[in-house]
Amino acid sequence: MNPLTTIAPAESEMLDPRRWAALAVLLVGAFLAPLDFFIVNVAMPSITTGLRASSADVQLVISGYASVYAVFLITGGRLGDIFGRKSVFLAGLAGFALASALCGLAWSPTSLILGRLLQALAAAAMAPQALASVHALFPAHERGRALSIYGITLGLSSIVGQLLGGALVGADIGGLGWRLVFLINLPIAIAAFAAAIPLLRQTHGGTRPRLDLIGVFLSAAALTALVLPLIEGRERGWPWWSIAMLLTTPLFAEAFRRYEIRLAKAGGEPLVAIDAFASPGLLRGLGAIATLYALAAFFLTFSIYLQAGLGRTALEAGLAILPFSIGFLLGSFASPMVGDRMGTAAPSVGFALSATGLVALAAVAALTSPGLMPPFGPFATALLLIGLGMGMSIPTMVRVVVERVAQSRAGLVGGMVNSTLQVSAAIGVAVLGGVFYAVLGRRTDPQALAQAFAVTMLLIAACHVVGALLAAGLGQRRPVRAAARAAETSGGGCEAENRGRA
Repeated sequence: MNPLTTIAPAESEMLDPRRWAALAVLLVGAFLAPLDFFIVNVAMPSITTGLRASSADVQLVISGYASVYAVFLITGGRLGDIFGRKSVFLAGLAGFALASALCGLAWSPTSLILGRLLQALAAAAMAPQALASVHALFPAHERGRALSIYGITLGLSSIVGQLLGGALVGADIGGLGWRLVFLINLPIAIAAFAAAIPLLRQTHGGTRPRLDLIGVFLSAAALTALVLPLIEGRERGWPWWSIAMLLTTPLFAEAFRRYEIRLAKAGGEPLVAIDAFASPGLLRGLGAIATLYALAAFFLTFSIYLQAGLGRTALEAGLAILPFSIGFLLGSFASPMVGDRMGTAAPSVGFALSATGLVALAAVAALTSPGLMPPFGPFATALLLIGLGMGMSIPTMVRVVVERVAQSRAGLVGGMVNSTLQVSAAIGVAVLGGVFYAVLGRRTDPQALAQAFAVTMLLIAACHVVGALLAAGLGQRRPVRAAARAAETSGGGCEAENRGRA
């Protein structure tokens, strides 16, 4: 957390008295975007049956959304800088509602995938405005709290997505079934739109950059060349074009890097300021964050394991995530205390807990008789540990990474954090979901599903172990946190904080 500082009277007068209400409205957009990544997981068995979708369609419904969302997140943030964050937020929210209606009325896998891609584009315009507005609306002494709330909101989206998705599919209101997981967005978006008009004020970036269209194209090409063949290649027996696309990924990535550097040297406004990566520890922090959403494959395979392997309903599959939810909430509230007590080791604690829980869950699934629900005690404990670790990791890593750069670049790095999470989610579903289906093969019996699920959990655990190693030492030293607490009353301490950033 940033040390709290006192506010000068003039600054206090300039503060928006409705800033916390405005943040709540903006967080609806930040919440809906990842929510719609996770909410479809528990509905996928019903969608597969209802639309006769293939396993590649299933992965593309999830990874396609995450990929497009990730590619255009930074672009969405730039559009807010150029045209005003309120205007772009409202446009994105309206587009998200319309795309959600298209998804809810989908008549084929192709139409659903198209709706999801449009949903992701709208989400990319809507979601970044919340993090960018934190720095426009809040003084330095309130930003730490606002960033923590933002990080917790991102994490809660995965929990609510599972619970709400299961409840909606199980309720089957009006015979709509899985369609409700998309149509539920309409009343929420309408209410948020109505509240945003009076509560939000128009803010812009310090400068109004031009949109880096070539950078957008190159980054989109690189991610498409990576994710699409990972999803479609396995399903189609790895045709030549899938291998060729994968081989072009580093070429597009290098072209993007070089172009961004040239544009910056020429005095232009690159999509990503490459020199920002020179901030000490930033690359390691983003690398650690990239391993977090390998858990996206957990939510997909967990729902399939419970419904197809254990014969549970969508509602029961949603409710089964409750121990994870409880653990996440406990971890979120405990993360500041863990940071105080563990110092520089704090960011690794959450990764270690979630990895332990994933290994335990793999063991429980593998050792339970096929087709039977695992014993509640070990099963719930494993889920609790995973949630506890994620609850600690997400808000901690958001703060750690954003605070490693100057405030003028916090919005840019916040966009990088969101993009990293979504890219890792897309790749996680594509790669680890692909492993799940590869281990499963043509079998659909409970034993095969349990084995595929256990293998996937072990691979996610390995990702989180890597995350723990990357995050090691990125937290603040305990003396710095003590100085920060003293600064709450003295109004000083900024210099101490800057010395403590490693």
